[in-house]
Amino acid sequence: MQSKILSRRDLEFILYELLEVGSLCSRARYADHTRETFDAALDTCERMATELFEPHYKKSDQNEPRVFIDDDGSERVRIIPEVKQALDAFCQAGLMAAGQDYDLGGMQLPAVVNAACFAWFKGANVSTAGYPFLTIGNANLLLAHGTREQIDTYVRPMMEGRFFGTMCLSEPQAGSSLADIKTRAEPQPDGNYRLFGNKMWISAGEHELSQNIVHLVLAKIPGSPPGVKGISLFIVPKKLVDADGSLGERNDVVLAGLNHKMGYRGITNTLLNFGEGKFKPGGAAGAVGYLVGEPNRGLACMFHMMNEARIGVGMGAVLLGYTGYLHALDYARSRPQGRPPRAKDPTSPQVPIVEHADVRRMLLAQKSYVEGGLALCLYCARLVDEQKTGESEVARFDARLLLDILTPITKSWPAQWCLEANNLAIQVHGGYGYTRDYKVEQFYRDNRLNPIHEGTHGIQAMDLLGRKVGMEHGRGFELLLAHLGETATAARASASALLRECAEALQTAALEAGATTRQLLSARDPDLMLANASVYLEMLGHVVIAWIWLRQAQVAERALAKAPATDADFYQGKLQACRYFFRYELPKTAAQHALLRSLDPTCLEMHDQWF
Repeated sequence: MQSKILSRRDLEFILYELLEVGSLCSRARYADHTRETFDAALDTCERMATELFEPHYKKSDQNEPRVFIDDDGSERVRIIPEVKQALDAFCQAGLMAAGQDYDLGGMQLPAVVNAACFAWFKGANVSTAGYPFLTIGNANLLLAHGTREQIDTYVRPMMEGRFFGTMCLSEPQAGSSLADIKTRAEPQPDGNYRLFGNKMWISAGEHELSQNIVHLVLAKIPGSPPGVKGISLFIVPKKLVDADGSLGERNDVVLAGLNHKMGYRGITNTLLNFGEGKFKPGGAAGAVGYLVGEPNRGLACMFHMMNEARIGVGMGAVLLGYTGYLHALDYARSRPQGRPPRAKDPTSPQVPIVEHADVRRMLLAQKSYVEGGLALCLYCARLVDEQKTGESEVARFDARLLLDILTPITKSWPAQWCLEANNLAIQVHGGYGYTRDYKVEQFYRDNRLNPIHEGTHGIQAMDLLGRKVGMEHGRGFELLLAHLGETATAARASASALLRECAEALQTAALEAGATTRQLLSARDPDLMLANASVYLEMLGHVVIAWIWLRQAQVAERALAKAPATDADFYQGKLQACRYFFRYELPKTAAQHALLRSLDPTCLEMHDQWF
């Protein structure tokens, strides 16, 4: 029976045919691997996601974490037992460290294969998958910026699954404006710090799923420069760790409350107080913290985890859209209703709703969003491998540039359009889709958070237009345009009329994107330039996804010529989805170019009194 979490055939197509990950096995880091080891890892993750994560997806939504008072008088949270059972199995399988070095207990899987493996868990249960997702990102930051002692004390237990991790950035009064955080870190005679303040929206901030929780906390040292230039980063464990690695006394980190959200209900989301005084480690007030990196360089360190999380949020949005699409497809094939317009006899048998053109339109739209989004996310993971193991310094540098410019797109485009896929999945189900009898309403609720997660759509848009497209004197943006042009040139020489049509459209779209971008960057008023940044992000995101679809179509066209009959339908589906995206979606960018080039001030000039 075909999975309704994710299409294994599509995953293999993207990995082995589109991204050619088998070629990575020739590199020293991945020399121990073959396609067989990659497939074995995918098999394990598919099985575990199906058997241990997916079955409690609805239950954890309907029985969200609740606060209880522990024996020591502190507030804790109670979570359904299936969450811990799933996470224990995940950790015991070594999946927390799958992408890490052998000396950390890892498997040294390529980042792109590791991302494909983790996709199964996000598609099966995005809330439960959030615990290892945050832990892995936390560990990766410390591996990049922590000391050897910090790595031994905190990263190794996280890779073993004994400790879990979080990221603590936002505060109630600051939200996304990190320049305005107030949590302070007081220096101590022993070289460490005591933290005082509170943090809001902390996913996985309190639980009993692991022996310890490693919080990465942004705070300001008194006397530091104002704004983001004065932010430092600290490790603040829930429980202190003694020199021998054993757990010591409770740190002064206190659960102040749970946030009850529209979606993602299965993972704790917390308000945490630091230095409340309920616990006094060492007899003194304040949460004990350990500086990561240099003072006042905390945000630069934190971006290591934030950028990883942004691509991860995009992947989560894709997988929620993808599983919603597969559920809608299954429903459309099995639900008889109505008759085609050509039917003359009103008493003739009803047909499955997949036979209706408008239902096919909705399914095609979903397919184009989710399969395009999945290919983009995995392409970004492939860039991580290139950045780390590329055969030349130029290849590694170019991979970094491309990843930088694609990160805000990869976070926000799926969060917008794979949410729309969930919206269409509900529509395909009709009235049933709006009930809790079917999962599609939960997929939508869960996915609605992703346009907010890790920087809102507007923040990503301003980052893209205000910083990324102009970085390195525009080299990253020009590199992206060059890749689009190369794909279009190759497709233009194809014998396929569809590929030639798409090549012309992509070439035009790339030229228009370049012209619009240069005009915006030349604007003298930065407020006016950024006033419609979200429109710019949508435009460039659609152009990038069109590029990704044309690349998929090129591979599918070549494969179709020699594919067995059992595979022909798969490749035809790829070609039809590409055709849909180029004919129905890419043309939307024309109106966006016109608006952007006009430097329209409508939103900027709207006074708050006029609302």
